[in-house]
Amino acid sequence: MSKLIKKKLTYAERNRKAQEINKKAIIWVGSVLLAIVVIMTILMIVNNT
Repeated sequence: MSKLIKKKLTYAERNRKAQEINKKAIIWVGSVLLAIVVIMTILMIVNNT
């Protein structure tokens, strides 16, 4: 019986996976901040009228 050998990720593969996670996090944070700015702007406009 042969056991399956688990292949370790190379440095480039690990780095690419980490960058992908970081990219998603940056997109999420950016979209949340943009939503907050839009909501605050709308509230300020409604409050002044």
